[in-house]
Amino acid sequence: MKNVRFLAVPFILLSLSSHAELNVLADLGGQSTQAIFDAVNRQDSPAPVSAPPGQGEAAMLPVTTPEMSPGAVSPRDLQLPGIGALFIIGDDDVSRTWLRHNAQRLSARGAVGLVVNVDSQDALDGLRSMAPGMTLAPASGSDLARRLQLTHYPVLITDGGLTQEPAP
Repeated sequence: MKNVRFLAVPFILLSLSSHAELNVLADLGGQSTQAIFDAVNRQDSPAPVSAPPGQGEAAMLPVTTPEMSPGAVSPRDLQLPGIGALFIIGDDDVSRTWLRHNAQRLSARGAVGLVVNVDSQDALDGLRSMAPGMTLAPASGSDLARRLQLTHYPVLITDGGLTQEPAP
């Protein structure tokens, strides 16, 4: 019986230590990551293939980027490894002319377009018709404009820099 009591004591101590509270060693502030996990763990059903009006891409429109407008862009060297080829346009005469003139060269580079100022789905579809087979996505360019100190478009951004005249 003595041996049984000595064996029981370590198990009781282990059991009690497993219920001890955690001690916070440091609280460095910051924001909760709960929203990230909520988005990752969502179990929503997939979106329907054809979204009703006002949903999907049409719900994102109009898109405006107050920091940017059509105008001249001076070429500038950048170091953006891995960015590929990204161009920024709007729904305006300058951008349409630029896109028409450079569509083949942009397509050959596999460039993707951001349309940073566009009012309607019809206007976006009109721009897409000028660049068949290329991706043109409506998106605010505000963050990109601030980070790259851009005030004008159309512009092509590559890993080596930005320019308005894509190389042949």
